[in-house]
Amino acid sequence: MSGQRHDAALFDRLREGDRGALARAITLIESTRPDDRASAARLLSKALPHSGNALRLGITGIPGVGKSTLIDVFGRHAIDRGHRVAVLATDPSSQRSGGSILGDKTRMEELSRSASAFIRPTPSSGLLGGVARRTRETIVLCEAAGYDLILVETVGVGQSELEVDRMTDLTMLLMIPGAGDELQGIKRGIMESADVIVLTKAAGPDPALHRAARSALLNAIAFLPARDNGRRPEVLLTDALTGTGMPELVTHMIDLGNADVANGYRTHRRQQQNVAWMHHALREGLIERLLQEEASAERISSLEERVRRGEIGPFQAATHILDGFRTDGGSLP
Repeated sequence: MSGQRHDAALFDRLREGDRGALARAITLIESTRPDDRASAARLLSKALPHSGNALRLGITGIPGVGKSTLIDVFGRHAIDRGHRVAVLATDPSSQRSGGSILGDKTRMEELSRSASAFIRPTPSSGLLGGVARRTRETIVLCEAAGYDLILVETVGVGQSELEVDRMTDLTMLLMIPGAGDELQGIKRGIMESADVIVLTKAAGPDPALHRAARSALLNAIAFLPARDNGRRPEVLLTDALTGTGMPELVTHMIDLGNADVANGYRTHRRQQQNVAWMHHALREGLIERLLQEEASAERISSLEERVRRGEIGPFQAATHILDGFRTDGGSLP
């Protein structure tokens, strides 16, 4: 009972806008400790009815394009217009050590000083998708805490960035002219999921380069399929350091969000995202169940060794594991 009272008190402080309570709540839902699961589930259950009213923006682009700098300025403009801004910044993690840079908060120094802003850098923990493991749940907690503009900054690693489009209302793709072949390689897939394309650092020494890039992008967009809402992305020029184009970008994104609310598209999109969230949780839960069951864990360990020795193929081993499920809802044999 004491645990439930503690969870209720934490949630009450979160609802009052206590940023420390929000940070502790996020740490709780990110925890992999089995004894934290019940508390995390209760917290999310309380938060869900108070979520859903914020505009959720995904912000992606290759490293060096200026995501954190743009978010710092974008967030401050939004706060000046009366919004409360939460930034969920995903940092790359080392696959070997699990370590993470977690430097985004220092790169958003001005925004982090605002009482109307909350910045949460989280390691990706090596997960594909460019976002952290509990980003969806963190969005719900931030909305329950009263933040009405959620900015999700991705790692910036390529095609896997498309995952952010499955948990936000709008996706902003940041690009710079002349980034080289590595940009060309990721452009098509991400461009198809972008609601707006932002050419950054436009106040540089060669503005003609940005204008030419904008023209080329507009020509390319004409050949891409429209998004489900029937739109194709605009291409905007900005420079966060000088402020060029930033008020216009904030206005454009808020207008797009309001339009999707008015025509019912946001409701439809979030319904689809919730179904995807269910499937994601189902896959994660199945893996955890397999590893928690002593018999199945031993079977997996044994099959791993047989696969390593070449005695059995990976797909055949996976089939053996899946065949261990009982269809009557019982435990694994």
